[in-house]
Amino acid sequence: MIDTHCHILPNLDDGPTDDKESVEMASIAASDGITGIIATPHIYDNRLSMDDIAAGVDRLNRLLSAQNIPVEVYPGAEVAIGLDPHALCKFTISGTSYILIEFPHDHLPSYAGQLLQWLLTRGLKPIIAHPERNYSVMRSPEALLPLLTKNVYVQITAGSITGDFGRDIAYCANFLLDSGKVDLIASDAHSRSTRRPLLSPAAKTVRDRLGNAVSERLVRKNPESVLAGMEIHVD
Repeated sequence: MIDTHCHILPNLDDGPTDDKESVEMASIAASDGITGIIATPHIYDNRLSMDDIAAGVDRLNRLLSAQNIPVEVYPGAEVAIGLDPHALCKFTISGTSYILIEFPHDHLPSYAGQLLQWLLTRGLKPIIAHPERNYSVMRSPEALLPLLTKNVYVQITAGSITGDFGRDIAYCANFLLDSGKVDLIASDAHSRSTRRPLLSPAAKTVRDRLGNAVSERLVRKNPESVLAGMEIHVD
């Protein structure tokens, strides 16, 4: 499996605070069957660059190799939708056209559709991070659907599916799954303890609910396509 959203780099955001915890997170992921992790530190302003992230990824990969942990980390970012659009464009996933976008948690911005279309006209492919945890979408999942035009994708959090964030978020996540609107499942892990890099519990839930082919697509095949810069398979 490949985790397409993980705060694994130390001292860049609200993720791990040191190398030791980053390595422990990678070890947890490996034990769960994860072989690749896209590092996605929060981007709210201009304090971090993709060069900073790439340097952190290279350093972490060397640490993992030295400790024989069979996980490869790739550079990415989780970019706040309110960032200047021209700056936002720089934070793509591993040099591809895919870009992970985060909405505010408390509302769905009125300009969201316009920004997503602006990104599309520049050849980028937006992935919306954890929309099921957005309050407006959680209350009315249908509110998300007009934003999901061609080449706009949905990534939901593994813990949302398994109920870690509560019943309402689980309902929204499963509504989107049942509607065929989910393209990726990711851990959105931040630590080795409370929010860990695990995909297999959610993958099993989806497999039991919708079948093995859907589960494999969301945790393996589509993530592989993202890293390769290829088209994501859409139902």
